Amino acid sequence: MSYRDLIVGIIFLSQTIVGIVENFSLLYHYLFLYHTECRVRSTHLILRHLTIANSLVILSKGVPHTMASFGLKHFFNEFGCKLLFCVQRVGRGMSIGSICLLTVFQTIMISPMNSCWKEFKVKAPKYIGFSISLCWIQFMFVNLVFPLLYVFSNRSMKNFTKKGDLGYCLAVDHETITVSVYAVLIVFPEVSLCGLTIGASSSMVFYLHRHKQRVQYIHSTNVAPRSSAESRATQSILVLVSTFVSFYFLSSVFHVCVALLCNRSWWLVNTAAMISVCFPTVCPFLLMGQNSAISRLCFAWITNITFPNLIRNM
Repeated sequence: MSYRDLIVGIIFLSQTIVGIVENFSLLYHYLFLYHTECRVRSTHLILRHLTIANSLVILSKGVPHTMASFGLKHFFNEFGCKLLFCVQRVGRGMSIGSICLLTVFQTIMISPMNSCWKEFKVKAPKYIGFSISLCWIQFMFVNLVFPLLYVFSNRSMKNFTKKGDLGYCLAVDHETITVSVYAVLIVFPEVSLCGLTIGASSSMVFYLHRHKQRVQYIHSTNVAPRSSAESRATQSILVLVSTFVSFYFLSSVFHVCVALLCNRSWWLVNTAAMISVCFPTVCPFLLMGQNSAISRLCFAWITNITFPNLIRNM
């Protein structure tokens, strides 16, 4: 194992451990609130599924690249490679869908009563569960196309002569018709959801700016705390969305390069994988940073798991 592989392996291992621990800690917090019925918000359901999607991306992307960097090469066969790619796409798609739902829902809730969203203010919380279930079904159904391609490709392997080395497996380069199907079924929905997310975020910025101008003339102490809480919640979502869009754009650029180049370089494949895992790893820190209660609870949970005897003796 070379020195560069060791460094890359350490980076992937760090991303995987930190990302899994933080996402599972955050998921534990939201499940705890759900079962205790304590301060349960409508956005918590979306955030629970966002953490699950992030965990899928980290496990399916970070773990294989970590193993490959430490010398375990090509441990997946063709079907295993396609199945792992399916899990990666489902996790990535659900992450995009969850961010989109979160942004649209928050935009609806902070919109004024005279806006076009006024009819959805009461109905929106009721359809969150249905919308999330629909996203899971859609992305799982669409991404099952790629493992199934393995079954059909075995009948005509002559059409699949080129293979790209991803480290942990050899990915088959499909024909043009497969690339077209991939673009229509996966790329177009992802780009559409990102566009909707950016549009909803722009609406939130507009509503916040107009709301700030209005409250400057209101000096009532009863209204100020509520307005401040709404503003903080919306600003935290905007930070989350802007971080997501930045990483998604960089990840998309690198993945396009990996997909188009027949001779994939070592640094290009690993850089694309690192950027893909960046947002799932950073996302829990952004969410916990906006809520000190989550940070304290997650820290106590991690500490109790790591040092249980020390906690009991204190």
